[in-house]
Formats: sequence, C-alpha cells, structure tokens
Amino acid sequence: MNIQSAPAGLKVTLRLCGPRGFCAGVDRAIQIVVLALKKHGAPVYVRHEIVHNRYVVEGLEARGAVFVKELDEIPATDQPVIFSAHGVPKSVPANAQALNLNYLDATCPLVSKVHKQALRHIRHRRHVLLVGHAGHPEVIGTMGQLPQGTATLIETVEEADALQPDDPGRLGYVTQTTLSVDDTAQIIERLRSRFPALADPAAESICYATTNRQEAVKQAAAGADHFLIVGAPNSSNSRRLVEVAIKAGAASAVLVQSKADLPWNELEQARVVGLSAGASAPEILVEEIIEAMRKRFDLRIELSETAKETEMFPVMRDLRDVPLEVSDMAFVNGPNPGVR
Repeated sequence: MNIQSAPAGLKVTLRLCGPRGFCAGVDRAIQIVVLALKKHGAPVYVRHEIVHNRYVVEGLEARGAVFVKELDEIPATDQPVIFSAHGVPKSVPANAQALNLNYLDATCPLVSKVHKQALRHIRHRRHVLLVGHAGHPEVIGTMGQLPQGTATLIETVEEADALQPDDPGRLGYVTQTTLSVDDTAQIIERLRSRFPALADPAAESICYATTNRQEAVKQAAAGADHFLIVGAPNSSNSRRLVEVAIKAGAASAVLVQSKADLPWNELEQARVVGLSAGASAPEILVEEIIEAMRKRFDLRIELSETAKETEMFPVMRDLRDVPLEVSDMAFVNGPNPGVR
C-alpha cells in the first residue's frame, strides 16, 4: 500500500493501526474454503458464515461457496461441507457423519485450544465458568463440547457477583477468544476474589490477535477526534475495538463495514482520525477507506504499530496438495497482499 500523503483539501492525520485485520485463524478458514473450491469445484457448502464479514462471505459465494444455517439444508452430496472458524458443538460433526457428509473443520486452532482447556477442567472435576457473550457462535461451540450442566456462562461483573456454585472449591474458567482484555480481567478478578480456588486455563484464552489489535487501538486513540473500526456488526472482536477506542481517549468511534459507511460530516470536523480493522475484516476494505479519505482530505498517515505478527496456521492435510496463488486471495487481501 502506498501511504504517501496526497495534497487535497483539509489536513487530516490518519493513525493507521498495526496489527489490524485478518488474524491467522481467519486467514486459514478462508483459505480452506478457497482451496476446497479449487480441489473439488463448486459447490462447496459452509455451515454459517465462515467468518463474520459479509464482504468475505459474498466473495466466496461468487466463487461457488453455498452458505447454510444447518446441515439439513444440504442435499445429498459428495462435496465438502466446511464448519466455520468459530467452532461448533460436538453434535454438529456427529450430525454430519449421520448424514454421510464429507466435512472439513475450519475451527480456529486457538478456539480449539479453549475447547481443550475447558475439557481439562472437566477431567479435574471442576465446574467450568465460561466468560463470554451469550449467543455468540464461539460460546455455543465451546459450551457444546461439555456435558450438560457442567458449565456456566458469565457475561458481566454483576453475574460474577451473583454466581452461587454448588462447590466453590471446584471451579475453573476459560474465556471467549475475542473479548475486551480489560473488561475480562475485571470479571476474572471478581471471580477470583470470591472463589480463591478458581483454576486458570492451561494457557491464555483471549487470542494473541485480539490482544494485539486492542493494544494498537489504545496507543492510537489518545487525542483522536474520531476512530474508525472496519468490521461487521456481528463481529465480537470488531465491536470490542470500538469500545476500546472510546475508553482509551478517542472523542468518538464507530464501526464501519466499508467506505460507504464513512461518517463524512464527523470526519470533516476531525484533525486526527484513528483507523483499525477487526480480525475478520479484509485489508482491501481498509485500503478503499484510505483512498476515499485521500480524495477528500490532505491526508498524512502515521503508523501506530505495537506488534509484529508472524503466526500462520496450516490448513488440514487433505488440502495441502492444492497450490494457493496470490490471485486466489486477492479478493480479500487487495492488490498488495501481505502489506500491514
């Protein structure tokens, strides 16, 4: 991406966050769909949105992916069925087997790690406290790994205060991977103050990408007149970034799905604007927003980078023999893939 300033109109400083956009788990999930289409041809079926972003979903639909809510919507077929990056309850692959469907599980490895952490608590005869948001696919998937009655969802500090477990000495917690780091820490602190024997997960549950994107937004938010977060309304990690920007000092912040959502009236009153993207938002949308702002403003770009991400998650063995070309991912990565 060319980030040199272009002289035009009002002077605006754009604080461009890094890291931003796709994480390794999202990138892997999209690659799985693309590679499955290359190997098997269309259609390839996907249960739920592969990631929470309509631009990505529509791009994959244009290539032959068919998205369904439930497996019983899929006709009898030998074509692959892919589970989303958010993870699924154990009942879903069992149902796929019963329907003789050939499925590929695109669950993010870090979400799978949370599943294993929760099951580890169960093996140690602990009741699992899952800190997360009710109804989120990741929470549904994690709860669906555990025997009924062995887990309780905690969404707020108030719910942590109200919890009355049968055995306060046998509790363990895990968290959704896309939560606010600071808000989650408050909930865990309250639980730990009430239940000193509370067992930690074997490793941090909130994923590296969520933490890194929130830290970059915190750094860029102080003194910002407005903050733009690129992401979908149903993307938990993107919505958390809006909250983080406000708490860290931005005068205002908004979630935008594309350049069509840019709040020009507010931006024309701003001199410093922050820009980041949730972990399921493609870089091409960020590039389009920057170019739209260049046409309106004399834009000076400052990079607000707090970490370098090198994580890569390989696709499953069945797809590793399929070559992935740069052009295969250009619909989400833009013309200059890899630039962050």
